[in-house]
Amino acid sequence: MPTLPDFRLETHFAKWEFKARYHMTASDAESLSMRDLLAMATPEDREEFEGMWLGYTETFGAPDLRAAIADTYASQSASDILCFAGASEGIFAANNVILDADSHAIVVTPNYQSHETLPIAICEATGVPLDPNDGWSLDIDRIKDAIRPNTKLVTINFPHNPTGTILPLDRYMALIELCRTHGIYILHDEIFNGLGPSGTEHLPFVADVYERGLSLGVMSKSYGLPGLRIGWIACQDHALLSRMERMKHYLSICNSGPSERLAKIALKNRDTLLARNCGIVDENLPKWDAFFARHADLFDWARPDGSCMAFPRYKGPEGVEEFCRTLVEDSGVLLLPSTIYSSELGQTPTDRFRLGFGRTGLDEGLAAMDAHLMKNRRT
Repeated sequence: MPTLPDFRLETHFAKWEFKARYHMTASDAESLSMRDLLAMATPEDREEFEGMWLGYTETFGAPDLRAAIADTYASQSASDILCFAGASEGIFAANNVILDADSHAIVVTPNYQSHETLPIAICEATGVPLDPNDGWSLDIDRIKDAIRPNTKLVTINFPHNPTGTILPLDRYMALIELCRTHGIYILHDEIFNGLGPSGTEHLPFVADVYERGLSLGVMSKSYGLPGLRIGWIACQDHALLSRMERMKHYLSICNSGPSERLAKIALKNRDTLLARNCGIVDENLPKWDAFFARHADLFDWARPDGSCMAFPRYKGPEGVEEFCRTLVEDSGVLLLPSTIYSSELGQTPTDRFRLGFGRTGLDEGLAAMDAHLMKNRRT
């Protein structure tokens, strides 16, 4: 396999995530302590966690965890679920099993880097950009035009990272029908499903509505439990799941047993966790509204459809890269400039930045941003 390039987002976070005083670009919801999560457990679940045997676990994932994951879907069973050590392992396995050197893939841009880097490392790929002038929506005709006889995979992500866009349902179903006609797999990164302003209407899981759909899920984002490192793919194609399971033998082999027990507890309390995290979004979004109203000359702001991220435009003369650099170096506020989301498959915006609003403690970071901007206006 060719050498993969540096993962720009992770390299940036490695430098700043634990040094910056105000992490204002997080893509995950506010996490819980071990104590708070265990307080949600039944006595039986608590005993399963405390009394568990610390040996290897099943490569597919613990059967009861897979059943709990399946319960979050409309029509999946435990046999349709393959667990991974986080979502990234699932992305790696899916691309390496579905694609080969003679394949072609289609990738929506901008994107989480591995959704692009992995296909490019394996085969030819075509990027189809979301349109910022159409609410960051996806032109299905551009997907259609990109399809080749050897196209095997289309990768999408809604709610989208970094824009928070949710594709209109009619376009989503049109995309599925297009891929069905050509026998193309859809890898749908759905890790933000369930998270957003209260009342957000999310798309149906692709595994529920398409026989060649791969639903990528994880405990990290909507549930706010990235430390568990539990992800999964739901898929009706059991032969494909088996091939990915064999790929996993070369990766994590199996998941952490304690994490599986904790993930099951969280999933049994899914409604409570999602309501809590969506409530944080509801509390934080008006604060961003007010911030951007105070600085309308510097930013273009539109609320996202879902998730806990947005991708506003920065209009200052120095450009977004310099703005983000001085903001973190001088005022300790961490944002992600749009250069992190640059693509080899076509142009992506160069004047935007990713912000997050799924965590508590936003007020202090906003105050630091206000002070930074006021200081720079005076100089």
